[in-house]
Amino acid sequence: MTVAEKFSNLGIDNAPGQESLQKSTVLEFRGEKIPGAAVDFSHGDVDAHEPIPGSFEVFAKGVEEGGSQAYTPYRGKKSILEHVAAHLSAFTGLQINPDENLILTPGTQGALFLAAGSNILPGDKVAIVEPDYFANRKMVEFFHGVLVPIPMQYENRIGSAGIDLEILEKAFIDGVKLFIFSNPNNPVGCIYSYEEICGIASLAKKYDVTLIVDELYSRQIYPGMTYTHLCAQKEIPDNLVTIMGPSKTESLSGYRLGAAFGNAEIIERMEKLQAIMSLRCSGYNQAVFTTWFNEPEGWMTARTAKHKEIHDAIMEKLAGVPGVYARPAEGGSYLFIRIPELDISLHHFIRIVREMADVTVTPGTEFDPKCIWQFRINFSQDKDKAVAGIERLLQIMERYRKHG
Repeated sequence: MTVAEKFSNLGIDNAPGQESLQKSTVLEFRGEKIPGAAVDFSHGDVDAHEPIPGSFEVFAKGVEEGGSQAYTPYRGKKSILEHVAAHLSAFTGLQINPDENLILTPGTQGALFLAAGSNILPGDKVAIVEPDYFANRKMVEFFHGVLVPIPMQYENRIGSAGIDLEILEKAFIDGVKLFIFSNPNNPVGCIYSYEEICGIASLAKKYDVTLIVDELYSRQIYPGMTYTHLCAQKEIPDNLVTIMGPSKTESLSGYRLGAAFGNAEIIERMEKLQAIMSLRCSGYNQAVFTTWFNEPEGWMTARTAKHKEIHDAIMEKLAGVPGVYARPAEGGSYLFIRIPELDISLHHFIRIVREMADVTVTPGTEFDPKCIWQFRINFSQDKDKAVAGIERLLQIMERYRKHG
């Protein structure tokens, strides 16, 4: 493989926030443009939801501290590590040693890259879920791992994500060394059941498989749902890393804050890799970690309720439209929407929707190459704009629906 081929496989054109960089092509439109306020469902609208109160003031204070805050140790400033460790310990039920088991990173994306890079050698078999977070696949390929897809039969499921533990065990028997997955799942928004989480943990321990568990959206769980932290179960593998951070849930994604905790040896390798990649989680930004889990009483409950309202309004618009399906989200801010077969390709349709209706979505093929009639939306938006954007998208979909 050449260097050019290695980087061409990363394919950023359809990644969230990158769609506007695509080269113009001649598109044939059916009907007129549908005017309306622009909606970018490829990521959350941080302007639509207030960040944690006091976050900017804490950031400014960090700037005022100057060098002591700008140039922290590679893992992060000691007092902030202690704050994060204490709150994550209380949240997950796992006792986290801030000196040995925790590292602060430039966003959870940075944490994923460090964790993958600290565990994948060329030729290693790495299992990923399909569909799951688009970067997982690309990171495995970048580090020359061998992808082992694990299907998730998520549609029309109640109380589980739909992972087949027998298939997962066979993959572990066949030599998988690392398993990466998100919970709640991105893009579907489903939550793994207690039985699924315990099953994954038990199998990983039995076959000595390293786990990287992305729990970015585990704070935003909807009423009636039960969430299980794998890291806090009785039987877990020795090599386990959990990733979290204040991001879209808290409207703090612009600060690029992530945290990874778990096996001390892996965290040490991640520290060494961070030292040559980014040195540290941005020094001034680290101060914002002190607002995480320190929100005013009821703030997170209200935030979750507001997102549930947006979710329900969009689901109402989708309901009853022939050929359209989305599993209700159980946590996080994503819906993975399946549409009927069209006269044009999914990617062509997505381009037309962006140009004709000013609505941006992410193609399902980013999360699973087989998802050629699905797309993901992040519904952390202004409610009225989001609903109107979905209405425009559905109108254009009807123009291109395949008949006969």
